[in-house]
Amino acid sequence: MSKPGTSRAQKLLFFFTAWLICLMPFLFWWNTWFGRKLTDQQLTEYLHDTKKPRHIQQALVQVGERITRHDATAKQWYPDLIRLAADPVEEVRNTDAWVMGQDTTGAGFHETLLKTLNDPSQMVRGNAALSLVRFGDATGRPQILALLQPAQVTVPTSGLIGPATPYESWSDPGRSAGVMDTAAIGTTIREGGVVAKISTAIFADGTGIIELRSPITGRLRTLSAQPGKTVHPGDVIATIDPGTEQVWEALRALYLIGQLDDLPAIRPYQRDVPDVSNDVRRQALETEQAIRKRAGS
Repeated sequence: MSKPGTSRAQKLLFFFTAWLICLMPFLFWWNTWFGRKLTDQQLTEYLHDTKKPRHIQQALVQVGERITRHDATAKQWYPDLIRLAADPVEEVRNTDAWVMGQDTTGAGFHETLLKTLNDPSQMVRGNAALSLVRFGDATGRPQILALLQPAQVTVPTSGLIGPATPYESWSDPGRSAGVMDTAAIGTTIREGGVVAKISTAIFADGTGIIELRSPITGRLRTLSAQPGKTVHPGDVIATIDPGTEQVWEALRALYLIGQLDDLPAIRPYQRDVPDVSNDVRRQALETEQAIRKRAGS
């Protein structure tokens, strides 16, 4: 008896499924790619889309591109740039600080960036300080120097509530927590990447597990907590060396506003070691020369 053939409906279903498989990655790329040009109406909508922070970021990037092209239409969104400096999402504030640095004539940008130097995020503070250099303002010099230093990852100091799993009941936020998992030393970590997971008391979301994330993009330098070890609120469990791009931008800024007191922070990047790229090493040398020339030494 011959095997029955595939029906037309089955063939259509097969091709439709295959088409969807090919279409879904494209749709994901289309909705997340910042390079997709937005209309003026879309820019306005995206800048107010509080449910999708990536939409706000995409719109900010494109406003920044218009500014660099000296496109006068970008000015209509300047009030939004000032408003977004207080957005609850760190990535939005970070992008916003960079965009405001693209136009030193923007009304309110200078004052807003000065306030942003007190942002709780190191990266947002650093971006604000770098943007201020474009205004000829060296107020953010301490924040720029901080970009050259390793970042610390600490155990949270608050938020422990309810019974712990698998630990005993917790009533004191100062109690310890257990390390569950960690990244490996030398690992390259993106900003927001997970450095370690610890088991604590049950949090508001009911998980009992929190993820400790890197505040910067860089390389895991030290790790003092291993799985199974007990840690306490405030403990520093890891340090992250800053990434090449961050260091390079900080050195470029210090080329313009650096002082002799900054040289100890700059000189480690002049060394001929594998972790320091040739571009960074060259910039560090040029930055020291510029500082010495300004100081007359």
